[in-house]
Amino acid sequence: MSRDLKFGWLSPVIGNEGSQHQSIVVYQQEHILPTAVEYFDSIWIADHFYGFDSKSDPFLEAWTTLTWLGARFPDVKLCHHVLGHGYRPPALTAKMAATLQTLSGGRFILGIGAGWRGEEYEAYGYEFPKPSVRFAQLEELLEICRLMWTSHGATYQGNYFSVTDAYASPLPDVVPPVCIGAFGEQIGLPLVGRQADMWNCFVLGDEDWLRRRDIVYASAVDAGRDPASIELGTTVERALPTTDAESEALVEHLGHLADLGLQRFTMDFGHPQSTEPIHRFGEQVIAVLCD
Repeated sequence: MSRDLKFGWLSPVIGNEGSQHQSIVVYQQEHILPTAVEYFDSIWIADHFYGFDSKSDPFLEAWTTLTWLGARFPDVKLCHHVLGHGYRPPALTAKMAATLQTLSGGRFILGIGAGWRGEEYEAYGYEFPKPSVRFAQLEELLEICRLMWTSHGATYQGNYFSVTDAYASPLPDVVPPVCIGAFGEQIGLPLVGRQADMWNCFVLGDEDWLRRRDIVYASAVDAGRDPASIELGTTVERALPTTDAESEALVEHLGHLADLGLQRFTMDFGHPQSTEPIHRFGEQVIAVLCD
């Protein structure tokens, strides 16, 4: 059965012991991504300021890295996985997004969330309020972004943020789609239903996923939106296949997720050293699922 599925490639910006403390994305842009972009429609980059094994490990800044990759690979979409909205003021986020959308020829997706790594916020001097406040702030940020992307001299007054006569010129010809990363049933998922064009979420089990999806759909209906307009996605951490059997197992796993309604898979393969399994994944997994 033919499916309209999409596959993104998550390229790690971290450099740890496993990569000889070189940022993996630097290696991948030279040796791996030229092959990966033959099969994957998008490149995704995480947004943190330091690593998880050691704070001194290389960890490249997300906007700079994604812009660099956008210039290096001109035929794929570009998305963060996902931005912590509290790291940048809303108007700055809107301006940066409009600029990258213009320079990339309309390939940018604003991947964003409410943030979760409190110690990182505190280390860099950013406020890290409770989740309900962070999600309320995220919603105001999205409203500011869309206003600044579509009008000159935007003015907005919210409970947390405001702008007065703010410009993001040149206005993007294509308004960037918004991908929200959220999991919480009480606050995050209703926000997805109200505001997201795309949703990235963990899948912990069939019943759990369907319940969370239905919360998103109900919120979309309440907001007067068509639930079908929200692209449903998840991130899958797996090794690339090296045998026919491993490819078949991935087809079964991803096919089951597709049967549950998932439309986009952002694949985190870690630090592959060879392009052969990329071709195998493209020909034995993507082609089988999509043809």
